[in-house]
Amino acid sequence: MREPGPSFRIVGYPSPPQSGDAALNESSFLARGERGWLLFYAGFLLLLVNFASPDSGLIAIPVNFFLKNRLHMSAQEVAVFNACAGAPLYLSFVFGFLRDRWSPFGAGDRGHFAVFGLATGATYGAIAFMPPTYGLLLGGVILATAAIQTAIGAASALFSGLGQDHAISGQASTTLNLANNLPLVIGFLLGGQLSELMEGRNAVAAARLLFLVGAGLMASVAVFGPLGPRRLFNAPRTTLQTTALADVLRLLRTPAIYPPVIIEFLWCFAPAGGLVLQFHMANALHASDSQVGEFFAIFWVSSLPAFLLYGWLCQRVRLRPLLWISTAVAIPQWVPILLAHTPDQALMAAVPIGFLGGLASVAYIDLAIRSCPKGLQGTMMLLVITTTFSVGARFGDLWGASLYEQKGGFTAAVIATVLVYLLIVPVLFFVPRRLTATTDGVAYT
Repeated sequence: MREPGPSFRIVGYPSPPQSGDAALNESSFLARGERGWLLFYAGFLLLLVNFASPDSGLIAIPVNFFLKNRLHMSAQEVAVFNACAGAPLYLSFVFGFLRDRWSPFGAGDRGHFAVFGLATGATYGAIAFMPPTYGLLLGGVILATAAIQTAIGAASALFSGLGQDHAISGQASTTLNLANNLPLVIGFLLGGQLSELMEGRNAVAAARLLFLVGAGLMASVAVFGPLGPRRLFNAPRTTLQTTALADVLRLLRTPAIYPPVIIEFLWCFAPAGGLVLQFHMANALHASDSQVGEFFAIFWVSSLPAFLLYGWLCQRVRLRPLLWISTAVAIPQWVPILLAHTPDQALMAAVPIGFLGGLASVAYIDLAIRSCPKGLQGTMMLLVITTTFSVGARFGDLWGASLYEQKGGFTAAVIATVLVYLLIVPVLFFVPRRLTATTDGVAYT
């Protein structure tokens, strides 16, 4: 049976609301300049938080190389470390739920940035002055990862609120992905260089340098978060007046959340795209630490044009065809790396690999923003962006490491990744049509 079509309204574009139009009101109207400013500042805050996140390139790459080069750990052992260190990420939706239900000092997200920015910075500062043993690194990264999650949830929820309230989910997703990926571009470049710099220092000085950088970044979050534009933080926000259990049940009983969660998990479960690729480049292609960082930087840079292209397309093409087209071009994403036999060839292969996946990354977050239950944006966004990403990526690394070391090498990991991406196709049939029948600027009621 065909689903009933939604009714539509145009919002978010520079023409004044019409009196008597119940579907359009002043709170949903944003002039283009104001829309751009709010998206820019929300992106700036998320950018700062992501730079300091323990699982981003700036922190993660040097730690991985520290474990590999200083502690002489294998790919499987580093994958286990990352899987354990990422434990708070698997439950990040809990921190998002904390954001949705708690307002520090009555300041809402401003309070979350201040409180958890300072808490994460203090954690990094403490780690910086302790001996860099395996146990300390593991415990410190777990603690810092937990401390930063509510700040990430607050930043991500700002995009969800803007996307839903003003029918700009595609543009919000584009900005969010830029803010998520620019730290990876710069982080992988600096992370590789920082790793080589650490090789010339003793272990204590190297670890201190790394974590003091993280502490400084989170101090900046605590300062700039509360100073954001008033309208960004005073946007319409559903107040949760029910019990925590009732809201958990409301989330679980919302059918629309399941397709984006499953799709994002499959998208991030890429055995060939993470730790295994790092070891393949170092061992088989004889790439240096900085060249590995350069590969991932080029990969993420190459996705940026795709993000911007999506930001243009989403205002002209409905989400449903964008989801199908983006998935189709993303399925063979990692195949080009099989043609690389030198580090330079791998760097060239990073360009099509990054671009092929860019559209899908934005389209899937666009869908997630449209699927968020009102008042639970922090919960939903961390569930999709962080929890599913982390579970998928970490356990994809574990499976990839097993394939790489025991069952066919890197080629087997690439084939497995293609097969996993193919599983996204049947899930697309379960996405509610009412969520995908419009372009940006057209909202359904």
